[in-house]
Amino acid sequence: MSSKRPVDVTSKEKNEYIPSFISKKPFYLEGPDSENDYLDHQRLQSATPDQSKWYDRGKRLGPAATKFRKGACENCGAMTHKTKECLSRPRAKGAKWTGKDIQADEVVQDVQLGWDAKRDRWNGYDATEYQSVIKEYEELEHLKKGAKSGQAAGPQTLIENGDDDNTVEQEEAKYAEESDMGRQQSTATRNLRLREDTAKYLLNLDLDSAKYDPKTRSMVDMGAQADQAAALVAEDNFMRASGDAAEFERAQKYAWESQERGDKNKTHLQANPTSGEYFRRQERQESNAKREAQRKRLLEKYGGEQHLQPDALKVNAITESEKYVEYDETGAIKGAPKAVAKTKYPEDVLINNHTLVWGSWWKNFQWGYACCHSTVKNSYCTGEEGKAAVKQANRMRTGAELEGMDAGRVTATTITMEESTPNGEFSANQRRSDTNGKPEAAAKKRTLAEMRGGVGEEELEAYKRSRAIGDDPMGRFLGKDELVS
Repeated sequence: MSSKRPVDVTSKEKNEYIPSFISKKPFYLEGPDSENDYLDHQRLQSATPDQSKWYDRGKRLGPAATKFRKGACENCGAMTHKTKECLSRPRAKGAKWTGKDIQADEVVQDVQLGWDAKRDRWNGYDATEYQSVIKEYEELEHLKKGAKSGQAAGPQTLIENGDDDNTVEQEEAKYAEESDMGRQQSTATRNLRLREDTAKYLLNLDLDSAKYDPKTRSMVDMGAQADQAAALVAEDNFMRASGDAAEFERAQKYAWESQERGDKNKTHLQANPTSGEYFRRQERQESNAKREAQRKRLLEKYGGEQHLQPDALKVNAITESEKYVEYDETGAIKGAPKAVAKTKYPEDVLINNHTLVWGSWWKNFQWGYACCHSTVKNSYCTGEEGKAAVKQANRMRTGAELEGMDAGRVTATTITMEESTPNGEFSANQRRSDTNGKPEAAAKKRTLAEMRGGVGEEELEAYKRSRAIGDDPMGRFLGKDELVS
C-alpha cells in the first residue's frame, strides 16, 4: 500500500491555467472561507438552501387539552391564537362554555427566509398534491374507455389490434374537435372568423365612447351618443332586453349545460329546438312538483299553514306609489346615504355611562372621550362637569386665570400662596423684612409675563437655597446661644 496521505484540495496552490471567469468568486459569495479554497464556489455545496425551509401546514402540538384553559380561543380552545384570529367554523356555543371538542395547539414556527426564498414562487410546493390531478385524468380516461367498450359491444365483438388503435384515434379526434356548443368542425378553421365580422369595440376607439365588457360580450357604459358605436349598442341592448331574447338565452344555456353534463337526452338548440323546449319544460315541471311535495311534507310535519295565507290588511293596503326612484349601475338608489360596512369587531359599545366611544376626542396628541373630555380609557363619564374640570385645570396650568387680574391682585395672591405653604413661610417673612421701605420691592415680584413664561435657572436656584434653609431642622438655632431642654 502507498504511504502517501491524500492531499487536501484547500492546500493546493492556485492553478494559473484555470480561466478567470471560473476561478473568480462572485462578490455575493465571498466569505471567510474564500481565502482557503479559491474554487469553493465551483464545488458541490452540502449546505441546505433556504428554499427547502417552509412552514409545516396544519401541524399541531401533541394531543388536545381536555378542559378549557384561561387565555385560549373561546371558539375552538387552542392557545396559539385569539378568538378574532380563529379560522375554525364559528360555533353556536364555543369551547369556553361547553368544554367539548377542544382543538390542539398549532405549531408556530419562525422560518427565516433569504432573499431568493422569499421570491421563489414554488417555495413550499408539495409535489404530492399533483397526484390528485393525475388521478382525475386517469378516472376520466377510464370512463371514456368504458363508454367506448359499451358502444362497441354488439354483433362484432372481435376487432383486430390495428383497427382498434385507429378507432381510438378517431374517437380522440372527435373529442378534440367538439366545441362547447356541440358543433363539430375542422381543426384548421375552428378559431377563424369572417373577415367582414368587425368587432363592436373597434367601431369607435374614443375614450368617451361605449366600452366593451368581455365577460358578458356586450357594450356597456354608453358614453357618447352621437357615434355609430353608441347607436349599435343601443340597438343591441334593446334587442337583448325585449321580446323572447331572454327566453332564447335560457334555452341556449340549457342546451349547453345538457351537453356538458353528458345527459342521455342532450339537446342542440339549432338542430332540434322542439326537443330542447320539450325536455326543458318537462324538467321545469318535475322541479316544481318536487318543490311542492317538499313544501306539503313540511307543512304536514310542522304545521303553520295559516301563516302562509295572505293578510287582508296587506292586500288592501296601497302598495303603489308615484314616487320616482332612480338607481345607479350598482343597483343602489341614487342620492341615498351609503351604508357603512360592518366588521367583526365590536363597534359603538358604550361603557361606564359614556355617550360617545373612546377615540371620539383628540387634543394635545391624546385620544379621549368627547362626552367628558377624559383621556383615561375605561374611566367613568363625568359629563359636562368633567369638561368644566378639564377646562379649569388647563387654565390653571397655563396661567390663564391671572389674565383678568391687575398687578396688585397678582402680587397679593402670590404672597398669600407663599404664606399658606409651610416650606415657604421663612422665605416670605425674610423677603418682607428685606424689602421694607424700599421702592424697588414691588419690582422684585414676578410679573404676569414671567409667570406664564416659566421659571428660569436663577429663580430655581434661589428657590432651592431658600427651601434648603426652611427644611433644615437646626436652622432656627443659628445665632442663638440657648440650651434646648
